[in-house]
Amino acid sequence: MNDAHLAPGYLRFAVKNRRFLAFGLLMAYGSSVGQTFFIGVFGPSIQAEFGLGHGAWGTIYMAGTLASAALLPFTGRWIDRIALRPYALAVCAGLAIACLAAALTPSAGFLILVIFLLRQSGQGLASHVSVTAMVKYFRHNRGKAIALASLGHPLARAGMPLAAVVLIALFGWRATYAICAVLVVLVLLPSIAWLLADGTEARLFDPQSARQRKSSTPGAPDQRLGDLLRDRFFYLVMPGIIAPSAIDTALFFHLLTIAEIKGWSPAWVTGGYAIYALAVVIVSLLVGKLIDRVGAKPLLPMTLLPLIVGVAVLAYFDHPAWAWVFLAVAGVGSGIRMTVVPAMWADHCGPRHIGAVKSATTTLGVFGSALGPPLMGWMLDANVTLPAMALASMFYMAVACALMWMACRTQLRN
Repeated sequence: MNDAHLAPGYLRFAVKNRRFLAFGLLMAYGSSVGQTFFIGVFGPSIQAEFGLGHGAWGTIYMAGTLASAALLPFTGRWIDRIALRPYALAVCAGLAIACLAAALTPSAGFLILVIFLLRQSGQGLASHVSVTAMVKYFRHNRGKAIALASLGHPLARAGMPLAAVVLIALFGWRATYAICAVLVVLVLLPSIAWLLADGTEARLFDPQSARQRKSSTPGAPDQRLGDLLRDRFFYLVMPGIIAPSAIDTALFFHLLTIAEIKGWSPAWVTGGYAIYALAVVIVSLLVGKLIDRVGAKPLLPMTLLPLIVGVAVLAYFDHPAWAWVFLAVAGVGSGIRMTVVPAMWADHCGPRHIGAVKSATTTLGVFGSALGPPLMGWMLDANVTLPAMALASMFYMAVACALMWMACRTQLRN
């Protein structure tokens, strides 16, 4: 059987599976209201209203994110146990509640609950549903499915931060999150209900996947979470998988503060998110097709290389044009990671228990994303320079790259 049959092109694959892929893309797009790049845009306004310093705001973000991470292994594993449609609709309802809670925040202390709700429903579960659904329902064409569904992330990042900056300037930050709540209820929730109507997920055009599901291949992986936690591979790759969660999250959370230090305007920086999005789209589509040909593990060690370059650019160059260079390089890294990492877990563990596995590994990443912003906030308050922070980050990522290379080299030899 030739490769053209096993791995049909993107266009044919997308057309045949358009409803299910559109569902994944919309869930990824909707997750943006709880993503760091979106919450970070509201940071200066929230800090000004409640009189919070960079460290205090980062600490609130950390507390809410850690609470979300603690719950995610329990909420995330239910995607393995109940039908996808009610699970996805419940996540959409959670998104609406989180946005409404943000709009009605009465005090600084209440912000911890707001961040928890936004991170749990958005960054946690909406992203989890988008990628895990693709992993569970596609086998051979998994790379393409993840790449296409994950386009929701760069599409959201291309326009939503700039739109939020404009809406905040016109109506204030509370009204902007109220608008988000309305859009979730009136647009996202009914769209997801329609796209998954009548068991759409059970009628996918992926005949190779169907054949693989019917067969019981003796060598096929089928690891539970407990098996993974006893696997040396897990401990070698996790430092590298957690690294972007901490470092990339911290950079985008404080990006407007960094812009202020360098004399860049918020509109200029957020306008460059379109370049970030374009880089993510191009790279994720290329990498998705490559995964279907060579697998995800050979690509895993390169996932941190663009972020290392991006950190150096942001730390050592001050001309406004470098802001867009950073966003382009960050987009390349994000496009690689968002496609390779979920496919790698599916290749290593199999799809049967992928909901539990992915929610647990995502939890560790969420812990990293919780620690990054307050740590950077405290260093900014203490006047630690960007180059000093960059050196520490780049050293950690270089070590993590070496560990991932060791892990994947051992696995590919076996």
